[in-house]
Amino acid sequence: MTERPILIAQISDLHIKAPGSLAYGKVDTARALERCVAALNALAPRPDLVVISGDLADTPTEEEYAHLARLLAPLAIPFVVIPGNHDSRDLMRRCFAQPLFPAEGPLNQLQPVGALDVVLLDSSVPGQPHGELDAATLQWLDAILSCSDQRPALLFLHHPPFRTGIWHMDRQNLRNAAEFATIVERYPWVRLIAAGHVHRATLTQFAGVPATICPAPNHAVALDLGELIEPSFRVEPPAFHLHAWFAGDGFGDLVSHQIPIGDFEGPHPFFGPDGKLL
Repeated sequence: MTERPILIAQISDLHIKAPGSLAYGKVDTARALERCVAALNALAPRPDLVVISGDLADTPTEEEYAHLARLLAPLAIPFVVIPGNHDSRDLMRRCFAQPLFPAEGPLNQLQPVGALDVVLLDSSVPGQPHGELDAATLQWLDAILSCSDQRPALLFLHHPPFRTGIWHMDRQNLRNAAEFATIVERYPWVRLIAAGHVHRATLTQFAGVPATICPAPNHAVALDLGELIEPSFRVEPPAFHLHAWFAGDGFGDLVSHQIPIGDFEGPHPFFGPDGKLL
């Protein structure tokens, strides 16, 4: 039997509101998160860690974070959080009190998981929709990667450091992506850059590394690649990402799966008891 991979689930853009409130007057983000938690708990094998990559709350308020904490309580998997542009660092510190949170400033964290490093980068800019990794964060990242003894690393942040083609989201992505790229390019043991913010599954390369955007459990930013409509959302099939890292030559192999949220038929066998295709 092959060695089990390290599994890192990523959920993003929860946008939890006060109990009874709907996002944009239409989307029950709390119910969407309940379905997402149930799907995560049903995975076999279960992930080693869940990364929640920003926009945990919507406004944000203490009431929203308290509601979020109640919704996450049934999650049977350890989780870590980083802020998005809808979040408050101070409220997140009080609500989650994760031991790896720094006492002040950006909520950058290093979470080792077996032979893998999960690096959480706070790209939020208080009061602004766009993202930026400040000088202290970039220095911290450089130090973490240079001192890691070449441990494979997955980097998570809220704002994508690349263009998606959705005009109103691209103007609020990571503003200093070039500075980020300069650091990433130094370290070939960076295996993935995983973002959120856009509510759509997206794949590209950034600084020579596979880079993804995680879909959301609730609603999606409308796919507009021609500036044809005003900023809009659609209620599309919800999903999250499951990143699987396999130990091996070099810095191992990384594959990301998109997991739909919902009840679906199966699994149904391909073959009958006689070994023949059904």
